[in-house]
Amino acid sequence: MKKSTRYNRQTILPEIGEEGQYKLSKAKVLVIGAGGLGAAVLPYLAGAGVGEIGIVDDDIIDVSNLHRQVIYKTSAVGKSKAEETKTMISELNPEIKVNAFSEKLSGRNVISLFEKYDIIVDATDNIAIKYLINDACLVTNKPMVYGSIFRFQGQVSVFNYQNGPTYRCLYPDENSSVVNCEDAGVIGVSVGIIGMFQANEAIKMILGVGDVLSGKILVYNVLKNEQQKYDFEKSSELEMAKEDFEQKYNSFENQVEEIKFELILDEIENDEVLFLDVRNDDEQPKINLKNGFQIPLMNLENEIRKLNSNQTIYIFCQSGIRSKIAVELLQKHQFKNIKSIAGGALAMKKLLATEINL
Repeated sequence: MKKSTRYNRQTILPEIGEEGQYKLSKAKVLVIGAGGLGAAVLPYLAGAGVGEIGIVDDDIIDVSNLHRQVIYKTSAVGKSKAEETKTMISELNPEIKVNAFSEKLSGRNVISLFEKYDIIVDATDNIAIKYLINDACLVTNKPMVYGSIFRFQGQVSVFNYQNGPTYRCLYPDENSSVVNCEDAGVIGVSVGIIGMFQANEAIKMILGVGDVLSGKILVYNVLKNEQQKYDFEKSSELEMAKEDFEQKYNSFENQVEEIKFELILDEIENDEVLFLDVRNDDEQPKINLKNGFQIPLMNLENEIRKLNSNQTIYIFCQSGIRSKIAVELLQKHQFKNIKSIAGGALAMKKLLATEINL
């Protein structure tokens, strides 16, 4: 049988060679998120010959994703990100195994997923999920390749590598307010660059070459073409047993509720109920409700005093993603009667179109 020439250009590197290629073929990497960062991470892992790749993402492709999530075609709009990514990278490299998980990462499935892989890549823009990934990596003893974007600036680091510092060592305040790309805006090349940095860290760990960004964070600015590296240390107090993890995440997730707008349509005139809009001021469509109130998600932590913790609050955003984050935030501040509206303003618009002026 003729020997494959697929990896010739990298196996001639003395740091890789046939032995390194064998290590890549036996490696298993799980990527959380098939959005902008994942769209850069995944093709390079597949192209390098990482033997088994898992993709976790419960989202579907929207036309607004395409400017930065360049692995998707316009014809794929409305389809599963995880499944479409599996198809794409399987075609790129049919020699590897690809697993698609079209489900939300949660306390219920994260441990069983992580136990099957060697390296976990955080390609999300959700602050709560990043803490979940970090804590699950501690429980399963897996390294976490971290990436994040804020406008024209990105960050990359590796956590829990060989018992090194974790995400909580760098960002101990779990209640901090972090803006995602949907709120702050993003240019496609930013996520592309940071995603390739993440793929590079994963490949270096597999091969055992180079300097891994453990205990260091790389900050890259695409406008200024500048990058800096900062050191940070491990906190000796940050440990998590599996029992503590399950208690923290499973009991918390059981309290997060989502509701369809049609079930609460008769509440739009009820002064005892609040409809909280956590979108930015300039987002469309406008939802004008008598008992409506707006606090952008990025300001919610600082303006939480404006809300009554005993009131029934229905939270909505554009499509139902940010509202779940808002529910999680308010729950941490002892709000009890809160629910996220499924589908957000886009779903609400359809029902309200004949009743209010949009």
